[in-house]
Amino acid sequence: MAVNILLVEDEPGIQELLKFNLTQAGHRITVTGDAEQALQFLRHGLPDVILLDWMLPGMSGIDLCRRLRSDERYQPVPIIMLTARGEERDKVLGLDTGADDYITKPFSPRELVSRIKAVLRRRAPQMTGEPVEIDGLRLDPASHRVQGGGQPLELGPTEFRLLHFFMTHPERVHSRTQLLDQVWGDDVFVEERTVDVHIRRLRLALEPSGHAGLIQTVRGAGYRFSAGVGR
Repeated sequence: MAVNILLVEDEPGIQELLKFNLTQAGHRITVTGDAEQALQFLRHGLPDVILLDWMLPGMSGIDLCRRLRSDERYQPVPIIMLTARGEERDKVLGLDTGADDYITKPFSPRELVSRIKAVLRRRAPQMTGEPVEIDGLRLDPASHRVQGGGQPLELGPTEFRLLHFFMTHPERVHSRTQLLDQVWGDDVFVEERTVDVHIRRLRLALEPSGHAGLIQTVRGAGYRFSAGVGR
């Protein structure tokens, strides 16, 4: 599945190489040359993955990673550090700072594509395009089909994205604001109560198979997808 990638790298040669290969792999790439440019970009939208070079002019990649991980808005975004520093202590420092993975230069574009898929599977499973099944409810992103107990269920596009997010993040309480950011995107203006409307539509769509109860309302907090209680 194509994802939006922010590449923070100051070397033009590496920029072009990675942009070409990642675009060939079907991804959409935004390139920034330093931490300040990256922060400006991030103020207006969130990528699906950040590829972050350790050695940057001005603020280092480590300092930028630390700054992003201290901000709740950026915490869900997977970060892969790119660096020529291969010592174990450097890897430990990068991971302790909040990076999800660490890849040492030189590396093959094929390896990087695999690492991106791996971190998405761990941190953002809704981006991998793999089918997910919970308690007899099955959602397939590739075919855009949902089945409950083997019978097809009809969902609108927003309800499909909402269910996909819930099923890939079960047993967690999500506020309306978090759902807006993750399902609608933080660059789209939608009132929080719109979430309630789509939750009602999603429950109605799940009623024929008896799965509506999987989506729980948590008073004063938001919503939770909880398996084993809906049927």
